[in-house]
Amino acid sequence: MIRYAMHMRRAPRFLTAALLLLSTAAGGMELRGHGGPVRAIAVAPEGTAAITGSFDTRAIVWSLETGEARRVLLFHGDEVNAVAVLPDGRFATAGADSRIAIWEPGRDAPARVLEGHTAPVTALAVSPDGSTLASASWDTTVRLWPLAGGDARVLEGHAGNVNAVTFLADGMPVSAGYDANLIFWPQDASAAPVRVPLSTPLNTLAALPGDRLAVGGADGKLRVLDRDGTLLSEARVARAPVVALAASPDGKHLAAAGIRDAIVLLDTANLAPVHELNSPGMPVWSLAFTPDGETLLTGSADRVVRQWNVETGEPIGTVAAGETDPLAEFAGDPGAEAFRACVACHTLDPEDGNRAGPTLHGIFGRRIASVPGYRYSQALRDMDIVWTPETVSELFEVGPSTYTPGTKMPEQTINNDETRAALIRFLQRETVD
Repeated sequence: MIRYAMHMRRAPRFLTAALLLLSTAAGGMELRGHGGPVRAIAVAPEGTAAITGSFDTRAIVWSLETGEARRVLLFHGDEVNAVAVLPDGRFATAGADSRIAIWEPGRDAPARVLEGHTAPVTALAVSPDGSTLASASWDTTVRLWPLAGGDARVLEGHAGNVNAVTFLADGMPVSAGYDANLIFWPQDASAAPVRVPLSTPLNTLAALPGDRLAVGGADGKLRVLDRDGTLLSEARVARAPVVALAASPDGKHLAAAGIRDAIVLLDTANLAPVHELNSPGMPVWSLAFTPDGETLLTGSADRVVRQWNVETGEPIGTVAAGETDPLAEFAGDPGAEAFRACVACHTLDPEDGNRAGPTLHGIFGRRIASVPGYRYSQALRDMDIVWTPETVSELFEVGPSTYTPGTKMPEQTINNDETRAALIRFLQRETVD
């Protein structure tokens, strides 16, 4: 249950760049305009522009020189999970609607739509030569799309959600998934992929110089491996799953963020922490360095993109909170603290309605996939589950992908019995009239 702030309301679909500019901080210090958590960021090679994707279904192209919103890209029918900068001033966006859109300069509609995935697309990566776009999806596949046109090469081998994809320097694709496997895919389609099993579900990937990979796991650890799958170093960087990861272009720094933790800036050589960036609006869902490696962009649950000086660890400009803490009134309640991982998706108050996930108001005694107005997957509509304290507890004990296969809900478990019980008590108290 991880996708939307409790009191967020989606901005109208007719929102334009001109309206966004009214809420954007001067000088590009803070980028404000999204109507939901900022899920993805990519910076253009010249360092003067960036594209962001949000749970509000939009992508926005920003000027990093002025902070202005240059374009608002409206196409996806669900949250935008991934963005990429393509050659020749183009962009790619991908969403929970399973589609990938290719955008050309000056056009208000996609120049091309890539279809084939059957579940949310979670990550995009561009090959070093700019010829291929890789996509990772919860349909268990990776697809390699020729940007010049033609059919995608479908890579099958994961046993669950594929959460991340990247390329090594020679163009070899690498993917990571909830099945705890890192897979190296040979460019020769007839060759067998190399599978490297790790000890935890994998959420994020970042390529490093020297054919190394940084991998963020559900156990809160960051691991660096070489292309043979040899573990070179590891460090715990968060108390909960690592949900965002980025490497500076020069390979000197890694930035990582956990679902309940501050951003940690690390020295790639030894994974020693360099700075801790205490950003408002946690969790931070997306990270990206500028091409010179001097600035880190962070996208938060409070809808704001902030910029940080990598050398000092200080924010660039004044950092202001984008949203008040929706759980402030429950300070000290262990059930409310457990619910922090859910508040980005779900509301408790009937007036707030559905967000990226359905409202939890009245959840107990309700059949699965029955909230009016919310678009459920067919897999959930076919299930025969009634939400009770016992079934909700089991959902978090075994994980959503096991208990409700086909869900869009990001994977997480609560292994501690007392914490699960506290969450259930909180929901029983706060989801009734």
